Amino acid sequence: MEGKNAKKRIAVLVSGGGTNLQALIDAQAKGTLKSGELVLVISNKEGAYALKRAENAGIPTLVITKKGAGGAEQFEDAVREVLTERKIDLIVLAGFMAILSENFTKVFQNRIVNVHPSLIPSFCGKGFYGLKVHEAALEKGVKVTGATVHFVNEIPDGGKIIMQKAVSVRENDTPETLQKRVMRLAEWKILPASVEKVCADMLNEEEKRNERI
Repeated sequence: MEGKNAKKRIAVLVSGGGTNLQALIDAQAKGTLKSGELVLVISNKEGAYALKRAENAGIPTLVITKKGAGGAEQFEDAVREVLTERKIDLIVLAGFMAILSENFTKVFQNRIVNVHPSLIPSFCGKGFYGLKVHEAALEKGVKVTGATVHFVNEIPDGGKIIMQKAVSVRENDTPETLQKRVMRLAEWKILPASVEKVCADMLNEEEKRNERI
């Protein structure tokens, strides 16, 4: 897709229910995600409900598993091949439960974003995912937590931060109630906003480059 009004092509990598994918689908439908277009959803788990959400929105889906591919390296090769073939500009990890190696991330430098359910650098890195993040936050007794959208590099949760949003912790919170609030008040808001920002920045860069030619 060339031309001044071309949208950036977005692929979303998922593993589970796809609530963050739904936030992106809703943002696209409302027009708040306008500089990019969701063109592909890849799941590394058969039967992930996120695939159903994508199908309901008319977005093409693919399932690529490590087992099916023959190992972690072959899995990454298969995903990379599809992303290159489909001319994907931006990759969004939305509840994607696999750590991508440096071999993968360096090919797509500054083109992979992830949403993490804490205010990085708190409660992040290897082993911090899903409810474990909220369990750790409550155990520590923090009064404020939140979510972070960041670029992905070879260090788990180690890439440059794009956006953060804080969420208050309540006295009677459980990991489950905190997870729901962080999703609703932070993740579902800053993920679409960050994706729009990154896509818009990409389009602006292209425009500047074209002007210089």
